[in-house]
Amino acid sequence: MNELSAFPITRKWPPRHPDRLQLYSLTTPNGVKVPIMLEETGLPYDAHRVAFDSNDQFSAEFLSLNPNNKIPAILDPQGPGGRPLALFESGAILWYLAEKTGQCLPADPAARYETLQWLMWQMGGLGPMFGQVGFFHKFAGRDYEDKRPRDRYVAEARRLLGVLDGRLAGRAWIMGDDYTVADIAVFPWVNNLLANYGAGELVGFADFAEVDRVLQAFLARPAVQRGLQIPARPQV
Repeated sequence: MNELSAFPITRKWPPRHPDRLQLYSLTTPNGVKVPIMLEETGLPYDAHRVAFDSNDQFSAEFLSLNPNNKIPAILDPQGPGGRPLALFESGAILWYLAEKTGQCLPADPAARYETLQWLMWQMGGLGPMFGQVGFFHKFAGRDYEDKRPRDRYVAEARRLLGVLDGRLAGRAWIMGDDYTVADIAVFPWVNNLLANYGAGELVGFADFAEVDRVLQAFLARPAVQRGLQIPARPQV
């Protein structure tokens, strides 16, 4: 068992099982990616809720692990070489866990890079643009009289959905028959656009049948259903 007490974050969120991976997150679109991955792989972990309503993400303990004050973040006592590893950024964590477990990542080198390409596409495009749609449609931006900012992000969200729809035509998942970290990165954001932001009609989601088909397959996975609730549910 590796000693985690050297990490200040463990003073605010004490590990229940110090030999397990420690997850610090919340049920946001980015926050659920890692618990979904952990549930898919079966890797044991402790989940700790980073509460935005009490500004946990700005606490000294959390900033000691992630100076960018964003969730999710992890602390793996069994990192490379058997030494503890702290990581933030959901895409980096997904890739690390895929390599650590040998799951949700193609074995073929070319396919691995293609998977990484779609993971980067989500992080650089889909997530940020959908987040802006949420701001201007559901949150404070809805009160702006000038709708041009909202319409700009709606148009880009539609474009990105079109890219994804074209990619999924004739494929079970983004990478074909293989379910990968690309799917785990992308579909929590698609689900959030509809279920949380309520922006399906705004972006014309009905036009993207392939995206909807794969979203339903994603949401039907038991590991996804569990991961979407973590760390909201009590952990033991």
